[in-house]
Amino acid sequence: MSERLLGRLRGRPARIVLLAVLLCLPPFYLDAFWLRIGLFSMAAAIGAVGLSLLSGTAGQLSLGHAFFLAIGAYGYSCLASDPGPGLPPVLAACCAVLLAGAAGGLFSPVAGRVKGMYLGIATLALVFLGHHVLLTWDSVTGGFNGRSVPPLTLGGFTFAASDPELVVLGVPFGAEERLWYLGLALFAFTWFTAGGLLRGRPGRALAALRDSETAAAVMGVDVARHRSAAFVVSSMYAGLAGVLLALAFRRVVPDYFSLALSIDYLAMIVIGGLGSVAGATAGAVFVTALPLLMTRYADQLPLVTAPGSAEGSVGPTEAARYLYGAAIVLVLLYAPDGLHGLARRARVRLGRHRPPSADRKPAASASATSAASSSSSSSSSSPSQPAAAAARSKEHTP
Repeated sequence: MSERLLGRLRGRPARIVLLAVLLCLPPFYLDAFWLRIGLFSMAAAIGAVGLSLLSGTAGQLSLGHAFFLAIGAYGYSCLASDPGPGLPPVLAACCAVLLAGAAGGLFSPVAGRVKGMYLGIATLALVFLGHHVLLTWDSVTGGFNGRSVPPLTLGGFTFAASDPELVVLGVPFGAEERLWYLGLALFAFTWFTAGGLLRGRPGRALAALRDSETAAAVMGVDVARHRSAAFVVSSMYAGLAGVLLALAFRRVVPDYFSLALSIDYLAMIVIGGLGSVAGATAGAVFVTALPLLMTRYADQLPLVTAPGSAEGSVGPTEAARYLYGAAIVLVLLYAPDGLHGLARRARVRLGRHRPPSADRKPAASASATSAASSSSSSSSSSPSQPAAAAARSKEHTP
C-alpha cells in the first residue's frame, strides 16, 4: 500500500509537468483563431471558478457576475490609459482586481444576510445598474463605443504585436501567442489557489454552510462572515477574468457585460459540475468555444446560417445557446454533478475493469502457496485420524 501511494505521489507531478508542456505547445502549431478560442476559454474558466466557489461551494446564487467582470475590464483600461492615472500595466491589473473585490466587499453585507433567490434578484440589479453606468459615463467608459485597452507590459516585454517582431523557433509571436502564456499563468494561479481554498478549512466551512446553516453555526462557522468572504473572493476572480478578457479583446464595450454573460457563467458551472474547479473549467471551455466554432463552420452545419443572413434564420450564436440550454436540461436530469461527475464515475468504472497489477501477483501467489500448504497439511493429517481412532477402539475391546 505504501509503495502504491508513493507511486501516485511521484506520478502526479509528472502528469502536471506533462500537461504544462502540452499547453505550452499550441502557439507553435495553431493559428490565431484557435489561440483566441483558448484565450477566451481561459478567461471564462477563471471567472467560472470564482462563481463555482460562490454558488457551488457556498450555495449562494449570483446573477451579477458580469458586473464584476466589467469592473475588472474597465478598471484596467481606465487605470492603465495615458489620459488617466497612467499606472504601470501590471499595477493597473492588480488594482482592477482589487477594485472588483472592493465592489464585492461593498455588496457583501447584502450577501451575508440574503440567500437563495433573493440574493439572485439583488445581484441582478447590479448588472442593470452597471450596464447603465457604462453607457452613460462617457468620460470614463467611452459610452456605447467603449474604449481601447492598453497592452500589458512586464519588464519591457509587451503582450501585444509590436516592433521589432518576436520570432521563437521560426514562429512569429503576435498578440495571441504572447497572451496565450499570460493566460496560462493566470489560469494556473487560479487553479491552485482555488484548489487550496477548497481543500482547506475555508472550503470545508463553506461546504458545511451550503449543506446546513444550522449545523454549520453549531460547529462554530460564522455564517455571515463566510458568506461575505465567499462573495469577495468570487468578485476578485471575476475581476481577474475581466482583465484577461480586456487584453484579449483589445477593446471593451458595455453590451458584452450584459445579463446574457451572467447566464452564460451559470450555464458553465451547471454543465461542468457545481463546486468543482475542473468542472467549472470544462463548462467554461464548452460554453465559450461552442458559439465561436459554430460561427466559423456555419456554412457546413445544417439549420445554421452565417451571421448577417436573412431574418428568421438561426444564427450560430442562437444555435449555440439552444445547444447548451439543452445540455443544461440533460445534465439536470441525468447527471446532476455535471461533466466532472461523469468523468469521475468513468474513472471508477475503468478502475473496476482494470486487470490486476503486478504488485498484486506476489500477494496472490503467496495466498495460493499458503492455501496449498494448508490443504497438504490437512490431507496429511487425515489418514492419521482414523488410525488413532482404531487404536483407541482396540484398547477398549475386552
